[in-house]
Amino acid sequence: MNKDIIAGKWTQLKGKAQAKWGDLTDDVFDVAAGDSKYLAGKLQERYGWERERAEKEVSDFEKTLN
Repeated sequence: MNKDIIAGKWTQLKGKAQAKWGDLTDDVFDVAAGDSKYLAGKLQERYGWERERAEKEVSDFEKTLN
């Protein structure tokens, strides 16, 4: 699923993302609105992950949406 589709369907996909990363708040998901870079940054901040791991987590999540 490409990034434009993810952004367009973010409201529907947000629940899946919240289930995966429950420590992030609704506000983070509302602001992210499908922006993978923003989401990766928030994962880094909240979970203390390195940038590469956070980006991989988001990328792996995107792959599960196909």
